[in-house]
Amino acid sequence: MSHYRLPQIRSLVTAMPGPRSAELAARRARAVAAGVGSSVPVYAADADGGVIVDVDGNSLIDFGSGIAVTSVGASEPGVAAAVAAQAEHFTHTCFMVTPYEGYVAVAEKLAELTPGDHEKKSVLFNSGAEAVENAVKAARLATGRQAVVAFDHAYHGRTNLTMALTAKSMPYKTNFGPFAPEVYRMPMSYPYRDPQGMTGAQAAERAITQIDKQIGSDSVAAIIIEPIQGEGGFIVPAPGFLPALAQWARDKGIVFIADEVQTGFARTGSWFACDHEGVVPDMITMAKGIAGGMPLSAVTGRADLLDKVHPGGLGGTYGGNPVACAAALAAIDVMEKQDLAARARAIADQVVPRLKALAEETGVIGDVRGRGAMLAVELVKKGTDTPDPDLTKAVAAAALAAGVVTLTCGTYGNVFRLLPPLSISDELLDDGLTVLEDSVRTAVAGAAS
Repeated sequence: MSHYRLPQIRSLVTAMPGPRSAELAARRARAVAAGVGSSVPVYAADADGGVIVDVDGNSLIDFGSGIAVTSVGASEPGVAAAVAAQAEHFTHTCFMVTPYEGYVAVAEKLAELTPGDHEKKSVLFNSGAEAVENAVKAARLATGRQAVVAFDHAYHGRTNLTMALTAKSMPYKTNFGPFAPEVYRMPMSYPYRDPQGMTGAQAAERAITQIDKQIGSDSVAAIIIEPIQGEGGFIVPAPGFLPALAQWARDKGIVFIADEVQTGFARTGSWFACDHEGVVPDMITMAKGIAGGMPLSAVTGRADLLDKVHPGGLGGTYGGNPVACAAALAAIDVMEKQDLAARARAIADQVVPRLKALAEETGVIGDVRGRGAMLAVELVKKGTDTPDPDLTKAVAAAALAAGVVTLTCGTYGNVFRLLPPLSISDELLDDGLTVLEDSVRTAVAGAAS
């Protein structure tokens, strides 16, 4: 794996948060809008490999990767060097004014890596939400249709259109409407909560039937779906669900958009989550892990679809920033040379058996799921499938107190997710898992007392 600049250890020298983090929190309260939330109350000073060092000198294990962004590590030497080298020459010219090679090179690489061997083209943006907006925009123009199908538990962003596509109201949508029209929500394949024995093909037929009844396939411009849902709870659809939807969309002239903002770039044990079932989307949206922490996103899709958009119809002042493009090329190079997709699979091999054993031991884990280094447990009240968000919060708090940064998610707020950097060492991963196991035990004992 990568050479580590910082010691890869968990080390606590203060309580959480420490005094300097508390000082920064007070400054933040005066200067930063209250609508911006943070998962943990500690402030980062340094990060490398699988650790975050806070301003008080605590070395914390990172099980979040900045929400699946720093897969190669938060200060990977190749990425840092590429950023510095590009910044020394120019930080911006605007690709729409004076273009540059880095943007072209990233587009070429995305055509190579994304699923399918058809002719592809790309357009670069800054955030996942921007990529989603522009994929939908291009699909509507290319098809001449308006309706867009999204799914229960989906998360696609916080802009107006992407809020409409996102399922969960609080905190993402509450009181922010009205939302963009012609967005329709269909049932997702959710094996843990679907009727027992429902197959992926049956779940797809359930959604297709509702699309036909509620919209009519001739009116649908696009279906957009996360191959593994992220914020909705790391929901892995039953086998066959995605291929059946994609094939139906192809037969009906509907653009099938895979939102791989969180799942892409080796996170699930393949370059993209669509690869696991051989699904070839018409368009794919990407961000997060693409550029080692620099803001960059992309839409890659069928050339015949994207080329229907008139010149000037796609773009943005900062889209495909040259420094971010340099970071992306360096990060992808690291992923290839270190075979981080294989590393993601090895992480699953180390983590999943322990999570399943913990489920057997405690009785409060209803489901262990995910792929590669995108893993989760769904916490429920013992002996039921009733979501237990309070227990989930307690586990996260206990883990932080012991020096592990974690994330929760899920429509019901009861899913505990693991997104370690793919560069994390086995020893650090093992230590973090031990903390997590103890945190679940501690939270269960506290709930019982």
